[in-house]
Amino acid sequence: MRHFPANHPNESKRSNTINIIAILASILFLNACSTPGDNKQEPDTASNEVQLLDTPQDYALNLPPSEFDSEFSRAEQSLFEFNWMAAEAILATIPAEEISLTDRVYIQYIQARILYVQGQQAGAQNILQTLSKSTNQPAMRYKILSFQRYTYSLAGDYLNSARVGDQLLQITPEGPKAKSLKRYIWRDLQQLQTASPQRVISENTTPRWQGWLELSELGTRQDSGVGQQQALALWLSNNPDHPAAKELPGGMDFLLSAEPNPSKVALLLPLSGRLALAAQAVRDGYLANYYAARARDGFGSDIEVINILDFDSVTQAYNSAVENGAEFVIGPLSKNAVKELGKLPGRQVPVLALNRIDDSLPSGETALVQLALAPEDEVEQIAKLAFGHGARRALVIHPAGQWGSKMNAALNKQWQKLGGVVSSTATYSSRENYSSSISSALNLPASAQRASEIRSMLATKLESTSRRRQDIDVVFLLSKNAVEARSLKPLLAYHYASDLPVYATSNIYRGIPDTRDKDLNGVHLVETPWLLSKSLRAQQTTTNSGSGISAYSRLNALGADAFLLQTRFTQLRAGEDMLIRGNTGMLSLTPALHIKRQLQAATFDGGNVTAQ
Repeated sequence: MRHFPANHPNESKRSNTINIIAILASILFLNACSTPGDNKQEPDTASNEVQLLDTPQDYALNLPPSEFDSEFSRAEQSLFEFNWMAAEAILATIPAEEISLTDRVYIQYIQARILYVQGQQAGAQNILQTLSKSTNQPAMRYKILSFQRYTYSLAGDYLNSARVGDQLLQITPEGPKAKSLKRYIWRDLQQLQTASPQRVISENTTPRWQGWLELSELGTRQDSGVGQQQALALWLSNNPDHPAAKELPGGMDFLLSAEPNPSKVALLLPLSGRLALAAQAVRDGYLANYYAARARDGFGSDIEVINILDFDSVTQAYNSAVENGAEFVIGPLSKNAVKELGKLPGRQVPVLALNRIDDSLPSGETALVQLALAPEDEVEQIAKLAFGHGARRALVIHPAGQWGSKMNAALNKQWQKLGGVVSSTATYSSRENYSSSISSALNLPASAQRASEIRSMLATKLESTSRRRQDIDVVFLLSKNAVEARSLKPLLAYHYASDLPVYATSNIYRGIPDTRDKDLNGVHLVETPWLLSKSLRAQQTTTNSGSGISAYSRLNALGADAFLLQTRFTQLRAGEDMLIRGNTGMLSLTPALHIKRQLQAATFDGGNVTAQ
């Protein structure tokens, strides 16, 4: 066991323990109080879904009556079911010579949505931009701007999404829809890859928009304590009438009240055995943030690092930490250990576990929050990016086995939810069948067979080129590692599919530039901000620590976020409204107390990975 003492005395242990348990009790209460009905009324912000906010009929944003109300309603319902042909057929029944100006705008709006469902992004945006500038009727303008914001956000154009969201907010009466819009604006602004709002402030910036950008800059700060509280208080005094001032977004209201840090924190990690290097990487990332906070803010918790393999079970390690005065526990790292602690009756202090399990856990005296580098989160995000960029019909390439099946299932679920179609799937089990799997999925054997049959019928030597199936406009490459991906990506070109955009998870990037990754040029992926920022802290942690090898750099980021969440634990009182810009991604909380991550979009270019 290794101790890292605080640099100044803390308040009494009993007082701190009571405060922390009160925080976790409120989190448990917030999540226990959510009902299926509540979930239907409010978008699932914790799952990072991009929602289309339709016109609320009970907010005095009603369209003028039209004799074609039934047709418009049925057309929109068809589009919600992704049936653009039915929507087109319904519009065709409306006589052009009998419609009002509002009806004409409504038809154009539906036509824009039809184009979007078809994957014609540019055409849809052109119509929406024209309509948004020419329409003043509040309900119609709400519809147009709402769909515009939706398309921008899915495409990763977060600045325009936030701008349109703020325009929507100005015509939306207070209520659940306004609250949801504030969430979306805040999430979009936190996704902007800039540390200073000055880089996105133009000459025409209004005080209201500048207020959003300045608050967003405060949200990117990872400091804690008095400095942060003073900065937020100053923003509130300068922006008393701002829409974000009534209830600060992301749960930042909870940062305004001073909560004492736990006097002692225990890290429960497997520092020997097969997970030793991974555990060391987590520890080093945690300590990098811990020492930075001590130097910057005078952060003062004692830290005890415990090797759980020195005990017969993780339960014994946890009980030992609590007996030695720990008021907050971080770890363990393996799924089995997390499951064991999750089912431990009478947990005395809260736990921030560093893995995620699928099992439902019983309620305990204190919460067990789960933070993990879950690849399923990344699969959902690449599906949204691809859809936002106009793809609709997918080829999914994944390895055989449990991991590949789980990733494929997550991708299919998200892709179909958005409105996409999986046209074909290629499953590979070894390097030897990479080529045959892709060839079969692209229907090339059938193409070759047709050519052979024609040659036989004509009894002549007929030259032919195999033709891949044409009902695919995107490839999802769900490889486990860079070696697999570097072998599979060139095969797409070999099999006449070089024109298809390719999306992948961070598994295909080792964490450092590699000339061999030129074979992955053009591949779209999502990656942790820790690796994309190339910050001095990240470089020092991954280079100078004993765990500083590329394979474990994301675990350095996981450890850094464990410390960040420890210092921001009071923010979790906001429940699903909680949003923290972390090192592994944008962090939010689900009702199951899982921390979900939204990573940055990136692209391979010349063997390097560059943030988009």
